[in-house]
Amino acid sequence: MERLFPVQGEDIDYESIYEALFQLYLNPIDINRADAETLQASYLLSPLQINNLLSYRNSFGQLLSLYELQAIPEFDLQTIDNLMPFITIGSSGLRSKKFWNRVKEEEQAYLLFRHQRTWQTRRGFTPADTSRSGIISSRYLGDPNTIYLRFRIQHARDFSMGVTLEKDAGEQFIWDSKTARYGFNFFSFHFTRYYVGKWKTIALGDFQASFGQGLIFGAGYSLGKGAETVPTVRRSSIGILPYTAAMEFGFFRGLGLTRQFKNWQATLIASHAPRDGRLASSMDSLESSVDVISSFNQSGLHRTPSEISTKNQFQETNLGANAQYSHPSGRFQLGANSLFTRFNRPWIRTPQIYNRFEFAGQSNLVSSAYFNYNWKNFFLFGESAISQSGGSGSVLGFVSSLSKQVDFSMLWRKYDKNFHSFYSTGFSENTRPINEQGIYMGIQIRPEKRWKINAYYDYFSFPWLRYRVYAPSKGYEWLARISYQPARNLIAFIQIREEQKDRNLPDSREPALPYLVKPINKLNGLLSLEYHVSKDFFLRSRILTSRVKIAENITHGLMILQDVQYGQNKWRLTGRAALFDAETFDNRLFAFENNVLWTFSLPSFFGQGMRYYLLGQYQFSPKLTAYFRFSKTSYTDRDVISSGLQRIDGPNQTDTALMLRYFLR
Repeated sequence: MERLFPVQGEDIDYESIYEALFQLYLNPIDINRADAETLQASYLLSPLQINNLLSYRNSFGQLLSLYELQAIPEFDLQTIDNLMPFITIGSSGLRSKKFWNRVKEEEQAYLLFRHQRTWQTRRGFTPADTSRSGIISSRYLGDPNTIYLRFRIQHARDFSMGVTLEKDAGEQFIWDSKTARYGFNFFSFHFTRYYVGKWKTIALGDFQASFGQGLIFGAGYSLGKGAETVPTVRRSSIGILPYTAAMEFGFFRGLGLTRQFKNWQATLIASHAPRDGRLASSMDSLESSVDVISSFNQSGLHRTPSEISTKNQFQETNLGANAQYSHPSGRFQLGANSLFTRFNRPWIRTPQIYNRFEFAGQSNLVSSAYFNYNWKNFFLFGESAISQSGGSGSVLGFVSSLSKQVDFSMLWRKYDKNFHSFYSTGFSENTRPINEQGIYMGIQIRPEKRWKINAYYDYFSFPWLRYRVYAPSKGYEWLARISYQPARNLIAFIQIREEQKDRNLPDSREPALPYLVKPINKLNGLLSLEYHVSKDFFLRSRILTSRVKIAENITHGLMILQDVQYGQNKWRLTGRAALFDAETFDNRLFAFENNVLWTFSLPSFFGQGMRYYLLGQYQFSPKLTAYFRFSKTSYTDRDVISSGLQRIDGPNQTDTALMLRYFLR
């Protein structure tokens, strides 16, 4: 996860990406059936390695054993070790049994329970007070416990079914049909079958879809820019996936079908789901009042009366389709996407100068065509889409192994200011592919076995205004990482990343010009040393730095951390101690943290203080495993943490997480 994710950033849906990639781990790729597109989705193989694997299969037939990977050119032991958990050969033979018998006998059937809590009292959990005007201030209606429950049973390339329930801190555990709260605040379910006759996928309940380069169907695979500078720019058409995350938006709820016709496949999607949003009154042509959607609530939080009033306020209906042709060689794909979305109320944003070209109305139609072509050691790919507004979005690029030592990628994108696609995760600097043009170049060099150099440069521009940028703007970003691995148990790297983007700066002296747009330059550094002392003992030391320049003002940030991990057969302990000193919020530092199973953590830190955590896991029996995490952040530069209802009076924040995993068989 850490290798693939951007080192510092917060505008990415990490949880969905984590879930999507974890599903790849739980559903290994059949190395004998996988085409170039499927192999690329793992981000573990270079174009040269994928091309050599396909050529090997064409020349010698299917692999008889995973050990045969050693015979494929450019498959070194490190590559094979990284690949092994994600691949398999053939099926288990369970298909000879009836479906429900396979379900009854499946070993991958488990129940998860997770509890999380912040132990200091936040202002939202204190008794409500009355202001001088006599108005009672808002407070959270529920308790400070976060409760998560999941049941799932699955078998790779056969079936998956499960239920996910969650109550966030501050939410009530209540049965109230008027506000669509039935015990847990969030409820998700899925039932998915694979390879049923000519049906490749049959999905009921909650699911996602990924086709082309994500301009229409993006699922959770938008990795952004990170230390893996070459393969991650390209999306993969992995089709329909069960949705198992706890994020309360960004998925379909209904029916998804994919049918195979020799070299063709067709997918249909029908979805109808409630969505959270804030309603406002608007006057129609007859001067009567009608309710419209003024904003979406994507936080998934329903803790206060105001937040509860946004729950399930409108309905969203989606009808989607995909048609895809794959050449028998596995080297060429051509496809088309279409998605029609309709809300039961018009979506009319509060007018702002920067959102003038954003979507407004009750329905949207967006369609696209895409291709993937594997030519020698080049992966060529592209997708072009057009939305109902007339705005278009296009992505064109390639990933290539220029030699055994050099991999290179390039991607060009252009998204109009009025391009509207609600489920898109196309490659972009913005959080959404809209109002942007840019070109990205990434390279990876392995001059010899112990050394590896990764770098990218991305130039982007925004033709129209954006939030907090009230003028057309532009910027750039580059990253360079040098890694040294003299032995399998030791790796060190140094990384530098610079980003420059424009942003509004307040100017109270000029009433006619409330904002000045100035470039904000951010420079981040990372020095890391990882050492596996033994099979059971692991050490990681890191230094993170940041420098931010706004006009002539320069501020800095620094974080030093030490990780230790030790374990035996049934137990494992992971700990961290870190010191941080970041002058401003713009200097905040992001540090990936280990957490309990199925939980992702990438917190940011600014100010001065200390951070430490201890994570333990213990296997009580083959069926029951427990995970417990204790973390604490202590600040030395403040007596109050956060603000509003999240405010903690004091310099310390203590959090715990407990997870129990129980295998039913």
